[in-house]
Amino acid sequence: MVLDTLLEQQNVSRKEALQLFDWLDEVEVDFMTGLWKGRELKTDHPLDGLLEASGWFGKRIVNADTVDPLVFPKDERRLYRINPGLLPLSVPFSFIPRILVRQLAPKVAPFLKTKKSRARIRRMEYRGVDSAAMIYDQLPIIDVFRKVDERTVLGMMDMKGQQPYFFILERVG
Repeated sequence: MVLDTLLEQQNVSRKEALQLFDWLDEVEVDFMTGLWKGRELKTDHPLDGLLEASGWFGKRIVNADTVDPLVFPKDERRLYRINPGLLPLSVPFSFIPRILVRQLAPKVAPFLKTKKSRARIRRMEYRGVDSAAMIYDQLPIIDVFRKVDERTVLGMMDMKGQQPYFFILERVG
């Protein structure tokens, strides 16, 4: 199927990713409750490879007002949350070697941990479709979701002044 092929490719064009996103169905807020394992859908975005290099696990959504947008593995059985408000988003990420991120992330993570939820999820209209969207508490970022199937969503990070960044979430809990 074309959808499976696009989602499994190493790189897709931004145009293809947007077409796929627009083609997919909306997602209800309640559907997003749970633990989600994330991976990038690379579109030559400056952030491509950064989350993977940092060791990102995914997202956890407890309810509409309790959302952990950045979850990382502490060990094989435990996860911890990062405060996205502490991340330096004005840095030109495309110039940062991913190997450096892989080496520094475990050393910096203890200073970025949080015990608080750092986002909420609401239904909003985006690109002409009402769907679940994660609104970050401290940043001008909204992650909008579209349904691939009962276990998978395509997410698009909308950050003011930036091109869209795509990721895939697969339900694990």
